[in-house]
Amino acid sequence: MSVTTVRLKPKVEQDLEAIARKLQRSKGWVINRAVSEYIEKQALEQARWQETLTAMESAVQGKVVNADEVHRWLNSWGSDEELDAPECK
Repeated sequence: MSVTTVRLKPKVEQDLEAIARKLQRSKGWVINRAVSEYIEKQALEQARWQETLTAMESAVQGKVVNADEVHRWLNSWGSDEELDAPECK
């Protein structure tokens, strides 16, 4: 494992120490966990952004589904006559 130095504001340091004590873990463990979760969140946000760009490009190309058809499909969920998902036109 590598070592990285960080400068923390006094309040952040106090909160970090309190969390570490409460969890009976080291400050390093808490920091590693927090950074790992942040990295995962950023990766997810980047993937969602890419999906948004792809969807926008599809719409520009005219690959869309009529809103009324989508609403009919959604309203049919759970009924005896559930509809198939509408297709792009």
